[in-house]
Amino acid sequence: MTLDRRYRKLQEDIKAACGKAQRDVSELTLIAVTKYVTIDETKKVKALGISDLGENRVKEAQEKIEAIKDVAWHFIGPLQSRKVKEIAEKIDYFHALDRMKIAKELNKRRSSPLNCFIQVNISGEATKGGVEQEALQAFVESLSSLENIRIVGLMTMAPHSTDESLVRGVFKELRRCCDHIKSLELPHAPCDYLSMGMSNDFEWAILEGATHLRIGSTLVNPER
Repeated sequence: MTLDRRYRKLQEDIKAACGKAQRDVSELTLIAVTKYVTIDETKKVKALGISDLGENRVKEAQEKIEAIKDVAWHFIGPLQSRKVKEIAEKIDYFHALDRMKIAKELNKRRSSPLNCFIQVNISGEATKGGVEQEALQAFVESLSSLENIRIVGLMTMAPHSTDESLVRGVFKELRRCCDHIKSLELPHAPCDYLSMGMSNDFEWAILEGATHLRIGSTLVNPER
């Protein structure tokens, strides 16, 4: 299946999930995760009309950001503190904030506020990063003094499972956490968005209120 056909199929699936959830497609931001593919292939993704692209490795992100303009760049993977200076000013969104050390480095390296999603480890899996739920509010509040950090939402990764109730339960809990942080009405943390849902579970994420979908293999690199 060609890239164009995969994109049309993805659009149809997103629209169908939105129909089930009684939501409008306009509420969703599709982030095409272009890791593993070349700059030329990434340009073809942009040519489809996709205006949000995601990377999770600093070197590859730098190269693509330099080559491809007029899109919003999302860094979706963890950052090492020594790498922050190489990418901080080049991205529009960071989806994996979970440590004060990284927040301070980003704050220092930015000349304007960076839109950040706090990664929350809802599933409790040791292999996944993220702030524990019990520590989330305190972590959000501790960021208030960092003028260049803006918490626009929360992010999580569900277990890779075909158990719908398990996966949706993780997404439902992230939404509950997001609603709680939003209710605090903190100026630095409007927390309006939910970054959840990938190629294997985005339809369930839509049903649970996702606003940002991180789609890689279904669209960009189906062979992986």
